[in-house]
Amino acid sequence: MGKAARRLPLEVPVRAVRPSGGRQEPAAERPAASPGGTRPHRPVDPLGGLRHPGDPPCDVFLTGTVFLDIVFTGLDAAPVRGTENWARGMGSSPGGIANMATALARLGLRTSLAAAFGDDKYGEYCWETLERGEGIDLSHSRTIPGWHSPVTVSLAYEGERTMITHGHAAPTPDPGSPAPGTTPRSRSCVVSLTPDRDQEWIVPAARAGSRLFATVGWDDTGRWDLAALPGLAHCEAFLPNAAEAMRYTGADTPLAAARRLAERVPVAVVTMGEDGACAADGRSGETASVPAIPVDALDTTGAGDVFIAGFVTATLAGWPLPDRLAFAGLTAALSVQEFGGSLSAPGWAQIAAWWARARGAAQGARSRSVPPALARYAFLDRLLPGCAEPAGAGRWTASCAPLPRAIPTLGFPLLDNGPRPAGPDGGGRRDSRASRGSRGSRRARGDDLG
Repeated sequence: MGKAARRLPLEVPVRAVRPSGGRQEPAAERPAASPGGTRPHRPVDPLGGLRHPGDPPCDVFLTGTVFLDIVFTGLDAAPVRGTENWARGMGSSPGGIANMATALARLGLRTSLAAAFGDDKYGEYCWETLERGEGIDLSHSRTIPGWHSPVTVSLAYEGERTMITHGHAAPTPDPGSPAPGTTPRSRSCVVSLTPDRDQEWIVPAARAGSRLFATVGWDDTGRWDLAALPGLAHCEAFLPNAAEAMRYTGADTPLAAARRLAERVPVAVVTMGEDGACAADGRSGETASVPAIPVDALDTTGAGDVFIAGFVTATLAGWPLPDRLAFAGLTAALSVQEFGGSLSAPGWAQIAAWWARARGAAQGARSRSVPPALARYAFLDRLLPGCAEPAGAGRWTASCAPLPRAIPTLGFPLLDNGPRPAGPDGGGRRDSRASRGSRGSRRARGDDLG
């Protein structure tokens, strides 16, 4: 088995606007983290009206590699060989597939993740952050004795990032590559397709009724042959970026590529970076496109994963195609305004706060009509009735119970010594953990990303 590969991100549908002053909101002005060990309160359930007895236990199942991400921020320029650069801030969080799992969970979906975790402090931290802090089901994940957690150091500067990763060969067997018939019943699955790699669990999952959403990475072979992606035939949606989509189809434009891909899958979505995103529905012939949202982009880490999470959420909720695209783009835009992959994934409180601010700005301009760009998001009104009202100083209170963007940082003292959630064996993450004493949640009391 080769080393765990970190996929390049989607072209995030965000138009970057250079932030004035180049610094982030001070840590003291951000909402405090929720008490350790408590599952975030998410009263907005996008699937609330669709849930019935006998439904699958989870909304989304996904597999992959979890990295420990260490993000350095506040760099004025890229590092130069032979010099030492001081970063004004740093933070750590679970990364890799954890970015998407966290984004899905924060949008209210019951999320289950199958992944390998290292038998080290990094793996322990990632496990407890995801399970206890984000409420993600890890019953199909395993701690691998003697395996080192993959680690990525990300340098964020000038709205861009540079990453350095260290990792070892994937364990055997790898929980991130489940055997057929071992995956949980779920409404949907997110799969990462690799050329000429047959993921045997995909077909049984699709036959069991799961709706599959596929991503893909850069084809290092240079073949760009859709026939090398056999799992695609079982997927409901395919979400490549523009470069990948045009290479796979030979099309001259992203929309033309989406149309050709929609001949193979029911829905094709193509992200286009600063040009937004487009999609084609092969069943109805419908196409849609949305422009990017201009934002102060601080760090794009994980934003592609957040886009996918937004699209999956909106699709499971049964929204029209244009609304699905718009919602996915909005969640990605909100995420790039914060540092750190999984840390930056927005919850409903952030979405509600953005919508309230956007409407307030339009009303303050005393415009007789709602700007078309804002009208595109009017569907949020039916999702967020009374969910956010200004409470001064940038704070928001209401029924959404703000989901804070907790910034967990390795090494914080314990916040909670309560009972640990039972793992698949009923005894927590692994039996040897009990002899070390309970470590509680690593959810942070604050951050040093400022």
